[in-house]
Amino acid sequence: MRRTPLHAVAAFSVMAIGPALAQAPDRSWFPVPSSAVFQTGDSWSEAGATYRLYGVQSCLRGTTFTNAHGLKRDCGEASLAMLVALIRDLKPHCYQAAALPQTRTVFVFCVATRAEGAGRGSRIDLGTALIATGFAFAALKPDGKPVHAPYLVAQHLARDNRAGLWAFSDLPDPNAIIQRVLRQDPSSVAARGAP
Repeated sequence: MRRTPLHAVAAFSVMAIGPALAQAPDRSWFPVPSSAVFQTGDSWSEAGATYRLYGVQSCLRGTTFTNAHGLKRDCGEASLAMLVALIRDLKPHCYQAAALPQTRTVFVFCVATRAEGAGRGSRIDLGTALIATGFAFAALKPDGKPVHAPYLVAQHLARDNRAGLWAFSDLPDPNAIIQRVLRQDPSSVAARGAP
């Protein structure tokens, strides 16, 4: 399995989040709490609220891929494991990008600053890191356009480099699955909780 170097992710993340941060109103930054309960490869819950990475779509639980050893593995679990690992390693801080008060869902951007090594002081966007390493995808709107366009660029780079889950030929693309469901039942848009 090919990996995207972390310094490449760091460089790309600055380009990816710069415009979003420049346009965002002043918000309080907060760490992902150690008591967070991770739900999917793009979300966790804490104190009755669900926090989702804005513009990120993880693999869906219950979908499978065949790993390099010929074993079927749950794609959603692979995305979840990478989210947990990156949060524990990078210790990002997040800010609220949007919210759905009726479902107590908060959409966040999360960013970490490298403290040491190559790229010291650079900012790493958690969504870009997940997508560029091939363990998440750029979320799409019901019309098929990306929620956050820079994430689609990171996804194309991961796919072209066969990074992470893209290394497996039977990768179940969650966006294709979601778009198919939306075409069959447009009322499910509200249930999905976009963005």
